[in-house]
Order: sequence, then structure tokens, then C-alpha cells
Amino acid sequence: MAPPQVPLSVSRAAVFGDLVQDSVERLERRWPQLAEVDFLVLDVPPAAGDDSGAWADESVPLGGVTAATSTHPARIVVYRRPVEIRTKSRDERALFVHEIIVEQVAELLGLAPESVDPRYGGGDGQD
Repeated sequence: MAPPQVPLSVSRAAVFGDLVQDSVERLERRWPQLAEVDFLVLDVPPAAGDDSGAWADESVPLGGVTAATSTHPARIVVYRRPVEIRTKSRDERALFVHEIIVEQVAELLGLAPESVDPRYGGGDGQD
């Protein structure tokens, strides 16, 4: 038996959130302005036809970015279930999550993904 303060298991959503947080922390060392961005994990993207972004003619989005407004900070979202379906192992998932976040950060900053993380697309995702 484990003490009450020690979880017996961690949910997949919590593990996924940790992968996102790890990736964000690595990128914040190089891009301190990312501290002002909200990073979110949602289970699935909005349904096609939803006012928040239809994707009926495209593949299912893995992430998204919303620019800052006068009342809200910029926001980057990663969609957990589509990523989990496309990956088999935790290591593969961690690399994929990092690439998705790099792509969204690049879009937000108006840069190429390789400028955000020089190892994008071919690195091991580790520092």
C-alpha cells in the first residue's frame, strides 16, 4: 500500500501534460518570451463545423495557436487524443509533442521551426 500522498497511478492525461510541460520548459530557456504564452492540452480538437475552427476538409489537427489580444495572452494548444493515436511509445510521443509545440511556437513567432529548435525534424528532442 502506498501512503495517501503518493498516487498509485498517474492518468494518461497527466503524463501527456508532463510531456507538454517538459517541451515548453526546454523552449523557454531559448525563448524567454514564451513565459507569456498559455500552453493548454485539450483531449480533442473542436468538431468540424464548430465556430472555433472547422477542419472538415483537412486532417485532424494536432495543435493550434491563437495570437494574443488586448485581453488574452497568446495560446498554444496540443490535442492529446490525436497525438496518442499516432504514437506507440512514451519516447515517440515526447518527440512528437515537442515537434508539434515547436511548429506552433514557430507560427506564433513568425519563424521557421528550425529557428525555434535547430534539432526540429531530426533530433532526439533531448537537451
